Amino acid sequence: MPISDADRDDITSRLSRIEGQIQGLKRMVEEDRYCGDILDQIHSVQQALKSVGRAITRNHLETCVTEAIRSGDESAAQESYDEIIGLLEKEL
Repeated sequence: MPISDADRDDITSRLSRIEGQIQGLKRMVEEDRYCGDILDQIHSVQQALKSVGRAITRNHLETCVTEAIRSGDESAAQESYDEIIGLLEKEL
């Protein structure tokens, strides 16, 4: 199931801001800025990406996974469970 228009706009906007942060990071490295400042910016980008990931995960749970469970297809439901567990394990 697709991401709703409102969520897509929000996620796209967030990714555009992250893209700008990445360009800023590149400039910081090129300008030999203080390593601590660069590391702070990297942390900010990582947190922003995690936030986007959470939004997409929520959408996936509310749409694709919910649909698989409601379908009554045990195999599809199990696949969804396994997929979510696999994604969570990557986070840990």
